[in-house]
Amino acid sequence: MAWLNQVTQITLINLWNIPRRLGTSLVVVVGIAGVVGVLVSVLAMAEGFRHTLASTGHITRVIMLRAGSDSELSSGIARDQAVLLGSLPGVARDAAGRPLLSAELVVMVDLPRKGEADPNNVPFRGVQPAALEIRDEVRLVEGRPFTRGVREVIVGRKASRQFAGLEVGSHIGFRDSDWTVVGIFESGGDVHESEIWADAEVAMSAFRRTGFQSATATLADDSEAGLAALKEAVARDRRLSISVLREPEYYAKQASILSGLIGVLGYSVSVFMAIGATFGALNCMYSAIASRQVEIATLRAIGFSGGPVVISVMIEALLLALVGGGVGGALAYVYCDGASLSTLNFNTFSQVAFDFRVTRELLAQGLAWALVIGLAGGLLPAIRAARLPVTAALRTG
Repeated sequence: MAWLNQVTQITLINLWNIPRRLGTSLVVVVGIAGVVGVLVSVLAMAEGFRHTLASTGHITRVIMLRAGSDSELSSGIARDQAVLLGSLPGVARDAAGRPLLSAELVVMVDLPRKGEADPNNVPFRGVQPAALEIRDEVRLVEGRPFTRGVREVIVGRKASRQFAGLEVGSHIGFRDSDWTVVGIFESGGDVHESEIWADAEVAMSAFRRTGFQSATATLADDSEAGLAALKEAVARDRRLSISVLREPEYYAKQASILSGLIGVLGYSVSVFMAIGATFGALNCMYSAIASRQVEIATLRAIGFSGGPVVISVMIEALLLALVGGGVGGALAYVYCDGASLSTLNFNTFSQVAFDFRVTRELLAQGLAWALVIGLAGGLLPAIRAARLPVTAALRTG
């Protein structure tokens, strides 16, 4: 108890003297706040991108691609193959007995961001009539659905906010064709909100295509056995060379490259900033000890041991680090959480619009980094304080 009492008393003295060392203490707080703020912000971008793609699709649906393809743009499905896929028993049917399958064309069109002139690759998806019934999360929030056989499009909510000319009633032109925007849809914030949708047959005619890129279907039986049965049926038919994936699995793979790259970038920048913040903490704590040599020596002379001195200095460093981490995390949350951005998906070379996501896990990770920096910055000064010769310190004072 006496040892714990010593730790408490020295710690209170240290904290009471912080206002006298406000300048050096702020160096620690600001430096660590910068590290945590940058780390959480960059990782929030990666988390937002990953969440946007990973939240796309549902386990009750599958996406079918040409065997060996890892994205829709590199895939190809002929018309006759699309008909065969729709006839498989593993594909669900609507009340009229029609297959719940949409064979789709995916191409890139050039559109500038709002306020800019440089073109960006925006996904343009030609869908079949069953698409909206299959993707029941899609709902129009403005305008009306496109009319089959007419050059009309509906636009994802995020695409309409990011790119120029995608308001209801506006006209967009590409491939010597003019299209009218008749509606804006949302789909729960997933990747489809970054796309433009049109009738598949009209899109194929305009882009001079004879086949599709993918087919999305609702499973008749969404269990693992049902999925396995569908895969087996596809494999048995020699006219088909198709791979079948659940939608969440496919879109999670699409997110892996860029989210991993952003994560590496975020950690790399934060490591260099953390090194600087650690040196700042070292400088602060050494300055604090130098200004309190006589005080520490006096405590040692009247019976306080070295252990409580070490622990009290470490507590001070960790508390300053915790304040810095809290400030950095709070700033990242206020300025980044929910902020919208569009970036290039390296898997498809198309623009994907998404929102930053500052999660509890990221904030906890930021505070952990802050405490590590505080620990590293306070350890050596704490040991020096405990080893400070009493007679030399009193003589210096």
